[in-house]
Amino acid sequence: MIIAAFHVAPHVCPCFDPGCNVGHAETTASNSGDLRLSSRSLLSLHLCAFEAGLARQPATNRRSLPRFRILPVNTPLTPIPDQRAATREERPARLRLIGFGCVALLAGGIYYAFIGRDTTPAVLGANAQAATNNEPKKSGPVIPVLATQAMSGDIGVYLTGLGSVAPFNNVVVKSRVAGQLMKVNFTEGQFVRAGELLAEIDARPYQVLVAQFEGQLVRDEALLKNAVLDMERYRSLGATNAISKQTFATQEAVVAQHQGIVQSDRAQLDSAKLNLVYSRITAPISGRVGLRQLDAGNMVSTGDGLLTITQVEPIAAVFAIPQDEAPPVLKKLRAGEKLTVQAYDREHKIKLAEGRLLTVDNQIDAATGTLKCKAVFDNRDAALFPNQFINARLLVDTKRAVTLVPTAAVQRGAEQSTFVYVVGADSAVAIRPVTLGTAEGGVVEIMSGLTPGETVVLEGVDRLASGSKVAVQMKDSPRTATAPAS
Repeated sequence: MIIAAFHVAPHVCPCFDPGCNVGHAETTASNSGDLRLSSRSLLSLHLCAFEAGLARQPATNRRSLPRFRILPVNTPLTPIPDQRAATREERPARLRLIGFGCVALLAGGIYYAFIGRDTTPAVLGANAQAATNNEPKKSGPVIPVLATQAMSGDIGVYLTGLGSVAPFNNVVVKSRVAGQLMKVNFTEGQFVRAGELLAEIDARPYQVLVAQFEGQLVRDEALLKNAVLDMERYRSLGATNAISKQTFATQEAVVAQHQGIVQSDRAQLDSAKLNLVYSRITAPISGRVGLRQLDAGNMVSTGDGLLTITQVEPIAAVFAIPQDEAPPVLKKLRAGEKLTVQAYDREHKIKLAEGRLLTVDNQIDAATGTLKCKAVFDNRDAALFPNQFINARLLVDTKRAVTLVPTAAVQRGAEQSTFVYVVGADSAVAIRPVTLGTAEGGVVEIMSGLTPGETVVLEGVDRLASGSKVAVQMKDSPRTATAPAS
């Protein structure tokens, strides 16, 4: 016989239907609330429970029905443990353990990436050297690079200052006589020479005045001549006492009056001739003509401006240098040396002209702490224009026979350290710390750490480390940054 055990309340039908009237034979209840069924009553119990009870349960509550198992007869009854409750209690503990493990792994990765590994060039070089000495070399990929050789050459030491172009002479041409502007003999922007005719004012009124004063001068000269002859006659008569001395003295006064009149006539004639010259306006200096201010046909008064002329050959530039850099400049000027000055455009890319330092100001600007310098340029190609903004570069000194490399070969490390990748005879690169000096024109002076003739990497450094094998493609050597001949 097989017994089915249920955990139910006493005196309740095993089908769990209070209204069930089906008699289940051989069903007994114990004091603990357990029921024992014979195998013969099991079928009726099954049908009754699932037809009467299960059908009336909602779908969400069917999983809560009592679970039963088939036990042999006389088997002691034990409570059935709830495995789902145990699973729910164990799940949070497992999740906590998994979370703690993930956090520990993440923290370890961050420490190794940012703290536990030193990536400075010096440490990388030391690690690579230690690996080379203690471990066998591992063959890696050959990295293509562009390289060049360090060269020995000259490099200039320059002082840079902001400045502007200033013409040596700038003249506003004005009319010195009044009259009608008859002719304009220049075009705007034309380059003129000193003495060249620029404009003409109506000269006829001044020609008339010249003729008038010439006639007046002739008349007064004739009167003077006659007065002189009379004076000579009176002198001879006065010697014989034929006339009084008073008459002779009066004649002498008449002669002096006529002499004054003649002198005045000559001055008036010269003034008329000068106005006639002024009616022809000429260039006072050589330079470039600006925009004209009056057109032909207009009436011109004395003092009216007609045009401007600016001297552009040669031309000057005024720039400022820091007062701390002034002593070596002043020393060379006192020694009579000619210092070269280069003029560059606003972006400091295009060289406009090259000249020499002319002089410096007699005092330092207290507001800016700078000293003004004046340079002169030939400007034959008209590259400099008045009031143009420039970057002036003053050559102070030239370093001879120094080690030079392109600035692209110098790499920057931690704490502003500088180094280069040097290619050895075995086509392996090594990190070489260097000390930089003067930089000029795309090349830089290497004061220590490198010698002329060594090969340094220019391009392809992103994948390099100490000991990396490279395939070298050579580039032309860096140009020598020499100073212009003085």
